[in-house]
Amino acid sequence: MSSDTIITVENLGKKYRIHHQAVRNGDFRYVALRDVLAEKARSLLRAPFAWRQGNTSPLPAPRSSSENFWALKGVSFEVKRGECVGIIGRNGAGKSTLLKILSRITEPTEGRVTLDGRVASLLKVGTGFHPELTGRENVYLNGAILGMTRAEIRKKFDEIVAFAEVEKFLDTPVKRYSSGMYMRLAFSIAAHLNPDILIVDEVLAVGDAAFQKKCLGKMEQVGHEGRTVLFVSHNMPTITRLCQRAILLQVGRMVNDGPAHEVTAIYLNSGQGTTAMRVWPDLRVAPGDNLVRLCAARVRDGVSGNISAAIDIRHPVQIEIEYQNSANDHFPYANVQLFDATGVCLFASGDFVNQAWRHEPRRFDGRVKSTCFIPGNLLAEGQIRVLVGLTTQNPNEVLALERDAVSFMVVDHSEGDGARGEWAGHFPGAMRPLLDWQIERLS
Repeated sequence: MSSDTIITVENLGKKYRIHHQAVRNGDFRYVALRDVLAEKARSLLRAPFAWRQGNTSPLPAPRSSSENFWALKGVSFEVKRGECVGIIGRNGAGKSTLLKILSRITEPTEGRVTLDGRVASLLKVGTGFHPELTGRENVYLNGAILGMTRAEIRKKFDEIVAFAEVEKFLDTPVKRYSSGMYMRLAFSIAAHLNPDILIVDEVLAVGDAAFQKKCLGKMEQVGHEGRTVLFVSHNMPTITRLCQRAILLQVGRMVNDGPAHEVTAIYLNSGQGTTAMRVWPDLRVAPGDNLVRLCAARVRDGVSGNISAAIDIRHPVQIEIEYQNSANDHFPYANVQLFDATGVCLFASGDFVNQAWRHEPRRFDGRVKSTCFIPGNLLAEGQIRVLVGLTTQNPNEVLALERDAVSFMVVDHSEGDGARGEWAGHFPGAMRPLLDWQIERLS
């Protein structure tokens, strides 16, 4: 391990033994304690009757089986000092298992992990807390676990309490805390006690929106201070904003390791995140009626021209709508509505604008493709869902409509040439246009 390497993972694997319980008819099912007690009671009631009838053979026992399950297999990577690395993948990919091993909570079945520094982890609400101790006592307990002296903890104590906002309940046993209070105090302790490595699972989801923003800001600060951060999240914009690098896990194996924006794009375009293309091969059941039917909708990167579920915030976006028009007397207009992750409509547009018909006749029949061009540096980072529709003007009638037809992720790489510029903190707003500014010295 080189001098600037703080985490080394070599051929890491974790195996679990999964047991299956079967009932007497051979069908596997989950057996709870109540099932065992009920079966015991029935066997006791049956025993006297079986004895009277001369049947003393025992009842057949339920069959059981087991299998090996590898939550992680053959995972190897290194992390340098000061790196912020995102761990992404579907549920069950092995992300939490990896963090538990790195936090020394779980032992690996095979392989080796080398850590060169103090580790603070936030993996589950209440982890590392003693429920009978007060918030104040747990601050000192966690600091001692991290190897800090009482004087070092006392120096950071006021910052921890102020960030967690639990002053009124500081001398209350933490078993009486709500999950939000638990999380605020746990994160504050982990972030403020100067660990060399900060490991955070997506437990921040239990906090409110204001707390999540506060935590993300603190994690950015920790990264800028040169400490190492490992962060698990399903929020791709957060991963690309906080992390320079990302690791993609799939069914316990590491399938990609590289720049965060590239790995998140691979994840999204693999069909594990969002979909950038929707096709209706059977027009009989496609949205529409007997005269007009939607055939396909696609999202393309305006620079590469490729279908993509992850678009660089600086790149234009193309949304294609294909439809089949079977009547000459129909004049369908294709239109889109874009929504952010909270369901707010960002804008609507359609090919009824005059310039769309500048070079083409207004009447189409057969297969038609209409493309909407959205300029770069307009949408803010985050997930965008697209509604597509076909309408007529006179009379105003909806011929076909599909909500959430396609979706894509706008990714801000924070390289300084977008609307974010050199600003690294929270950037609000549903839109993020790159506007001209002028600076003048007046004196």
